[in-house]
Amino acid sequence: MTRFRESEPPMAEPLGYFITWSTYGTWLPGDERGWVEYRRGWQLPAPMRELESMAKMTEDACRLDRVQRELVHRQIAETCQVRGWELFTVNCRSNHAHVVLAASGDPKLVRSQLKAWCTRRLKELEISRCDGGVPIRENWWAERGSQRYINDETSLEAAILYVRDGQDKPR
Repeated sequence: MTRFRESEPPMAEPLGYFITWSTYGTWLPGDERGWVEYRRGWQLPAPMRELESMAKMTEDACRLDRVQRELVHRQIAETCQVRGWELFTVNCRSNHAHVVLAASGDPKLVRSQLKAWCTRRLKELEISRCDGGVPIRENWWAERGSQRYINDETSLEAAILYVRDGQDKPR
């Protein structure tokens, strides 16, 4: 029997992707909630690692306000429409964004495109807020994020429900 890692698609053509990314500085390596180390998976809290990560930050953590979150929602919808991706749901919070969509191609590239377009729009908004000045923030998003393959209708429905309705519920 062939076993697949969580990040590999067990089907040739997944039904969709569940993509998540955090805002800059809001979920650092060592975080008390646990954290994901690139290519090593889930890690337990490590307070010293978190302090080291904080010391390396080049600006304050990014928390999105209501207007910024709405802008991210709109930009994700627009990017999906332009690229021909099917957007099932999106939920941008103050410190992270979740997207469930169907797209052809590598989900890391899909995530990268979504983050890039949202960054462009957030910088434009910031410039307009400071009367045409230079954007104050350089880093809007954490370096990476999560992408999960959705391979069946049950998983698709569960991801959509979680993103749409499960964000304010205790775990």
